[in-house]
Amino acid sequence: MPLTLDVRTPDGGTAGTVELDEAIFGIEPNMAALHQAVTAQRAARRSGSHSTLTRAEVRGGGAKPWRQKGTGRARHGSIRSPQWVGGGVAHGPKPRDYRQKVNRKTVRLALRSALSDRARSERVMVIDEWNFAQPRTKDAIAVLENLSLSGQVLLVLGNSPEHRTADRSFRNLPSVRAVSAAELNAYDILRSDWLVFTRDTLPTSTGPTSNGAASGEDDQ
Repeated sequence: MPLTLDVRTPDGGTAGTVELDEAIFGIEPNMAALHQAVTAQRAARRSGSHSTLTRAEVRGGGAKPWRQKGTGRARHGSIRSPQWVGGGVAHGPKPRDYRQKVNRKTVRLALRSALSDRARSERVMVIDEWNFAQPRTKDAIAVLENLSLSGQVLLVLGNSPEHRTADRSFRNLPSVRAVSAAELNAYDILRSDWLVFTRDTLPTSTGPTSNGAASGEDDQ
């Protein structure tokens, strides 16, 4: 049975209905694919710029602190050894790339799983079209109130001028995050309470939106 939603308008009214693609919004969520895709995306966001100095990189310590025998103290060759205060770090972190390889099919499965989870929870909304005359945060707040959207809201926008105006209108609201349809990913979906599409950005199994959104994480 197809999933049917009322298409809402920014003023809180309705403008017909739309059927969600069962191949995208009606599957059983795959938890393994979700875990792999989310873990890879979070790892890819790490800068990996951490760095410590080894004993060879710490300044000083070139001379042997005391002679090898006869002092009654332990044998040392440098005051920059790891056991010394101010010495180098043994096996410390160095700059690295944390990105992980995830198969494209796994990324697409994770995206469909996240979308299906939100659809099952009745947390997917479709807007007829954004009609902001100009970017205004006050108007964006009124839209959220009209649509009874609370918590973290993820807007999936296109590249039209109307969508760019909507992006600028919602930009100052900390509870709203906007992504383009090509950048839609499982992690952003799962961290949001509501998922808001327009008719143009609603993913379908035959359209370019789903494929573009999936391929965006393939390099992670």
